[in-house]
Amino acid sequence: MYQTIVITYTPKADAMAQKIEEKANEMLQKGYELITMSMTGSAKAILVFKKQ
Repeated sequence: MYQTIVITYTPKADAMAQKIEEKANEMLQKGYELITMSMTGSAKAILVFKKQ
C-alpha cells in the first residue's frame, strides 16, 4: 500500500529538510518507507511512502 503526503509551503531549504525528516521518521514508525519525493516550484514537497 502507498501513501502520499504533501509538505506545505516551506521556502527555506533547511526548514524543508527538517520537515521531510520528521515526516519520514513518523511514517517509519507506522511501517511506511519513503520511496520517492519531489519538490515543487511553489516550495512544497510531495512524499511517497510504501508500506513495508
